[in-house]
Amino acid sequence: MFLSVFDIFKIGIGPSSSHTMGPMTAAVRFLEQLRGRGGAPARLRATLHGSLAFTGKGHATDRAVALGLIGYTPAGIVPGEAEQRLADLQSEKVVRPAGLPALGFDPAADIVFDYGPSLPGHSNGLVLEAFDAAGKSVLREVYYSIGGGFVVTEAELNNPTAVDSSAQAVARPYPFDSAAAMLEMAKASGKSIAEMKRLNELRTMSAAELESGLGRLWQTMNGCIERGLSQQGELPGGLHVKRRAQSIRAQLEKEKGTNRAQPHVTSDWLSVYAMAVNEENAAGGKVVTAPTNGAAGVVPAVIRYYLDHCFGADPARVSEFLLTAAAIGGLIKHNASISGAEAGCQGEVGSAAAMAAAGLCVVLGGTPAQAENAAEIALEHHLGMTCDPAAGLVQVPCIERNGIGAIKAVAAASLALRGDGSHFMPLDNCIEAMRQTGLEMSAKFKETSLGGLAVNLPEC
Repeated sequence: MFLSVFDIFKIGIGPSSSHTMGPMTAAVRFLEQLRGRGGAPARLRATLHGSLAFTGKGHATDRAVALGLIGYTPAGIVPGEAEQRLADLQSEKVVRPAGLPALGFDPAADIVFDYGPSLPGHSNGLVLEAFDAAGKSVLREVYYSIGGGFVVTEAELNNPTAVDSSAQAVARPYPFDSAAAMLEMAKASGKSIAEMKRLNELRTMSAAELESGLGRLWQTMNGCIERGLSQQGELPGGLHVKRRAQSIRAQLEKEKGTNRAQPHVTSDWLSVYAMAVNEENAAGGKVVTAPTNGAAGVVPAVIRYYLDHCFGADPARVSEFLLTAAAIGGLIKHNASISGAEAGCQGEVGSAAAMAAAGLCVVLGGTPAQAENAAEIALEHHLGMTCDPAAGLVQVPCIERNGIGAIKAVAAASLALRGDGSHFMPLDNCIEAMRQTGLEMSAKFKETSLGGLAVNLPEC
């Protein structure tokens, strides 16, 4: 098993990695397949199923599919330009992707929300089709958006071992696929989790490429925090949720140097960093999946907390934090899920808190065993958490939930650092418990907005 740090952390746009970035990526992949086919495509259609249908409007899934068919990737979005291209599409009802003829596509008619049963492979399914001028099918492909921006075709989902993956074909020096194996390799080698992860990454990229990429991730994360801390106004979507990060930061800044600040004020800073990111995400801004968009605020908030509030913080260790966090995120994705549609929010904010707890633990001097303990504590105390966003928007309870997830991550790291790494419940067992809980959780509570908080809205 190998998942790169750049698989776990992806630069993209909000509001959702599985409902926005995934469908956009699927559309881009469909165009690539279409370029390699014969026939004369003339028209396109997209059908959204399951969670993508039920919460697609709130997650801007239709907008994401349209942008993908125009030719944009999540990381390649140019905001002003993209909005103009969408406006042109609304009037012309034609997309002109590179390497293909002009293709008829009317988002209002050709993006179909199917509210019937989900497709068999996953609750986040979409079907993309191309037809010739006579209406005959040229290409039809089923895609599943499986969380964190990852997308697979139906064939890939049904036969994952047959997927040609260069990442898996490369021999890695530390190929751990469980936390137990990770700790065994760390003990035998004398290396940290980050050092092992770094050596695994260096099999397919240079040290300069790795450091540059890690630096770009943190720069994007921190830029998102700063944008969120400076913005005001109401978030889109109709819930009339107001941005709060800017005003909370102003209050906290005003209290600095006075005797009015309570001892728990650092928790407020953690929350406001995370909320700033998730307000940006809710507005469709540029974010980094960490490991998803819905949980994008936790890891950046804890890194910023480390840099701004921890004694002896060293900016050079941010890459160590990210590599450690990615190792934990990779284990969770491989052995359970990071998808809210599969596992509920325990798979999103729970995973993010575990990643952040391990990362903070190591940069504060923790051993691999203490980092594994920190991740387990953080994940354990998110087990059973549902994903039930009001109106299908990544706003309520998602924005505040990231703040609380960041606080839990710091508490978990601190508790782990008070011990020697030995503990009763191994991280692997906790991950398996999350997987089983997700399987048994009702679909109403897994990103469909059909239960929980999503159907208990105030009537005023």
